[in-house]
Amino acid sequence: MVDRNLALDFVRVTEAAAMAAGLWVGRGDKHAADNAATEAMRKRFNSIDMDGQVVIGEGERDKAPMLYIGEKVGSGKGPQLDIAVDPLEGTNMTAQGHGNSISVLAAGPKSSLLHAPDTYMNKIAVGPEAKGGIDLDYSIKKNILAVAKALGKPLAEVTVIILDRDRHQKLIKEVREVGARIQLIGDGDVAGAISTCIEGSGVDMLLGIGAAPEGVLSACAMKCLDGEFQGRLVLSSPEEKARAKKMGIQHPEKKLQLSDLAKSDSVLFAATGVTDGPFLRGVQYSKKGVNTHSVVMRSSSKTIRYIETLHRSALEEVGR
Repeated sequence: MVDRNLALDFVRVTEAAAMAAGLWVGRGDKHAADNAATEAMRKRFNSIDMDGQVVIGEGERDKAPMLYIGEKVGSGKGPQLDIAVDPLEGTNMTAQGHGNSISVLAAGPKSSLLHAPDTYMNKIAVGPEAKGGIDLDYSIKKNILAVAKALGKPLAEVTVIILDRDRHQKLIKEVREVGARIQLIGDGDVAGAISTCIEGSGVDMLLGIGAAPEGVLSACAMKCLDGEFQGRLVLSSPEEKARAKKMGIQHPEKKLQLSDLAKSDSVLFAATGVTDGPFLRGVQYSKKGVNTHSVVMRSSSKTIRYIETLHRSALEEVGR
């Protein structure tokens, strides 16, 4: 079980990453923003009493100098935990000054989170009201009709969030032919999945292919929010299939349920806004300090806590 006392420690991790990335908003350098967030996140992680191992991170060791898959984080003392991170989800949006970028992490007991390869995943997500009515193997039309019925909405008022990618042209056409609305996003399908569970977000459903590691992060959040998430790895080569099996996924073609992605009933999810989005405000800098807006959720208690923080000494810490 993830100790509830770790919740605030994990929020401090995402806060640190968000404040570091926030200095790069609109500056056109996504790599600098991501590097700043990663370095700040790792530094803060290592002040926490836990024996953590990164299972979803910035990539493999030879490609990621920090927060790579398999890296140990924490003091080495305390609970053994699987750690999933995305120090900056929405690097392009941050660089361009657009909304909906966040710093995010999830944690669960050792061996509880899927060790997803750095490949693609076909995804579907809905909030609690539509839970149980959708399936990745259903047609697009059947899924959208199920969501409309569950929410008591006409088709014309159902909104589906989709990553704006060339690979989704057929999907976009099908959704529009059914009669539903589409919200296209440049990045950030973790935030997109979460928005299906947030009242007033205007989003009812997530569809499409995105990064597999972010699928695990989304699943952890959806478990805390009592939503539904399903995924299936999209493996384009024998090498990718072999890599998935090496990481412990014996049936890479399997439809992954929430319980396959986040196996424990005790997972924790934390995020801090970098730029303004549907459920978190972005980092704000002033003479008084740095304001952050975060959320921390626990699946065991179903608690969702929003945290607003003024970091009075943070300007010096982030080099401003």
